[in-house]
Amino acid sequence: MANRLNMAKTQPTAYHALLGLEKYLETTQISKSQKDLIKIRASQINGCAFCINMHTKEARSHGETEQRIYLLNAWREVDNLFSEEEKAILALTEEVTHISAHGVSDTVYQKAQALLGDVALAQVLMVIIAINAWNRMSISLQTQPE
Repeated sequence: MANRLNMAKTQPTAYHALLGLEKYLETTQISKSQKDLIKIRASQINGCAFCINMHTKEARSHGETEQRIYLLNAWREVDNLFSEEEKAILALTEEVTHISAHGVSDTVYQKAQALLGDVALAQVLMVIIAINAWNRMSISLQTQPE
């Protein structure tokens, strides 16, 4: 692969603005486990090797099990590994990540809102938006896993 630019060096203000969003996300009520699931699942959908590698390592360090990480892309197929709240978050993650296909359905949105409430729902949306931005930057720049 050809060397592509380093966003942190080429446009540090923009890069640090995205890091600022990450700092905000650290202050939310969304658990590390929930954030990890969002980041891994969106990265799987987007095919971002750098982010999948990074966020699965982080998830393990936060206590996430190998089984849940391995089955994350098939979460709908398992009944007892993911809570109803996690399933709502994962469904929302998938629809926001695939937003150009059909938007976010009322069913998925309303279920997430009912389980999370408005504040947590807004915070989950910001986690989803942030990881999709990171995925797009990493894929565009062909950032390689460490």
